Amino acid sequence: MSTSKLRWLGLAVIGLAVSLIIVDTTIVNVAIPSIVDDLGLGSTQVQWVQESYTLVFAALLIPFGALGDRIGRRRILILGVTVFTAASVLAGIAPSGELLIAARVLQGVGGAMVLPGTLSLINAMFRGRDRTTAFAVWGSIIGGMAAVGPLLGGWLITDFSWRWAFGINVPFGILVVVGALLTLDESRSERPPARFDLLGALLVVIASGTLVFALIEGRTLGWWAAADVPAVAGWSWPFEVSPTPWLLVAAAVSGVAFIAWERRRRRHGRSTLLPLELFSIRTFSVGNLVSAIISLGELGILFVLPLWVQNVLGYDALQAGLLLISLAVGSFLATGAVSGLARKLSPVGILRLGIALELAGVLGLAITLSTDSSWVQLSALLFAYGLGIGLASSQVTNVVLADIPVDQGGQASGTQSTARQIGSALGIAILGTVLFGTLQADLDGRLDGLDASARDQAVTVVTQSAGAAIPALRADPATAAVGDQAAESFTVAASASAYGAAAFLALALAASTSLRSRSRSGGRGASGAGDADGTGVAGTAAAAPRPPAVDAVPDGPSA
Repeated sequence: MSTSKLRWLGLAVIGLAVSLIIVDTTIVNVAIPSIVDDLGLGSTQVQWVQESYTLVFAALLIPFGALGDRIGRRRILILGVTVFTAASVLAGIAPSGELLIAARVLQGVGGAMVLPGTLSLINAMFRGRDRTTAFAVWGSIIGGMAAVGPLLGGWLITDFSWRWAFGINVPFGILVVVGALLTLDESRSERPPARFDLLGALLVVIASGTLVFALIEGRTLGWWAAADVPAVAGWSWPFEVSPTPWLLVAAAVSGVAFIAWERRRRRHGRSTLLPLELFSIRTFSVGNLVSAIISLGELGILFVLPLWVQNVLGYDALQAGLLLISLAVGSFLATGAVSGLARKLSPVGILRLGIALELAGVLGLAITLSTDSSWVQLSALLFAYGLGIGLASSQVTNVVLADIPVDQGGQASGTQSTARQIGSALGIAILGTVLFGTLQADLDGRLDGLDASARDQAVTVVTQSAGAAIPALRADPATAAVGDQAAESFTVAASASAYGAAAFLALALAASTSLRSRSRSGGRGASGAGDADGTGVAGTAAAAPRPPAVDAVPDGPSA
């Protein structure tokens, strides 16, 4: 088989590896009710089944990206898939909530090994227009699989068991390991190995872990005043101030300490976990900012919509998943469009087009959401949104890594993936707060005619159940009027969240204007990245010494 064909087969293997870890972030959402019934989970355990994976995943991306550069990106990917698959087996057979949460933590470790390696391998395997297409495939998988997860989960849970939501990872994990051994060459940094920066790794784990934890749990624990703080081993939180501000302070302090430590190592000529000089490259620094803001808008609205369509429109888990398929179709079709667009637009231009399509789709949802919204209307808007996700997700990666040397690809891609994950956590935290805060305030106003006790009880039940109480309220003639008002309030809240997502996407579009293209993809940009480039920015070279462009670095073993 020719080297060219083998590379594209390798991309298919990489795509399957990405699919495993992305689907797992969304498939659990529709499995939670069945898990609660089977294992008898409490509310705190329910949160951690969903969030422990994201927390560990985000905290370990940069260290594992750097480790992959040192010991081999294919090796760390295979190890990650193996850990992830083994953890999926443990999750599928878990007899208790505690063991299920432990398995989810282990899944997060495996996922953090996989994602940076996939980007680094693509960055090393492909050149020119092929790289543009390969990143488009990667980005479309990210967006599309986030929508496929609820559909797959709905089907497995409806026809089989929630345990198969984890068990299905096993055959695909084995396929990825075998495929990686057959189609992917090893790729690692060409620089001599140096002592691993353990303190830097610890600091970045603390910084990202405490930040993501605070963003996820802030609404529950309280953003300032202590609210629902659970006791740990009989010990209760003794302060009036919530743990959230302390966690944010810890994140800031450890983040500053990490930067100071990395600079100190750099001054003494020692290896660093993250080469800070990369942030002097405009495409990398601004691209990471845009990536975080895009994820903030994207994943936030994907958190809101499934709740709304199931609790207000009455869809079951499978129907909700089918609705989101229109988003996945749009995302995957964007892959085919990238090659044609790359002849006329630079990666930055395609990125802006993608963000604009996302913005149009979300604004359409914000304006038109109602308690009688049709499936066709929602599908059309989600399709446009999916097209935008496919274009933006692929090209933001292309922009961020355009001027990064191959031997620093793991560290750079780990940084970009961490930016995405932090953006996602922030989006869920902010848009979730908008959703439930608006729901509570609007419903309280609509039920003004009820006595205070009944009104408070209704508002509390609807809000704390995330709207899950609405179908039962509407089905009971005695509470049908309250249920109808709750459905209207939930719709208003979902619309407010969509407007919030649109605001973040507009901010990302504005931020992308500082990324000026030097040439279209058909020519060779100043950065030297061949056909895929055109993302260089005038003045970058003047800001700091510019690292060699990707095409200027000799191909490693995977090339």
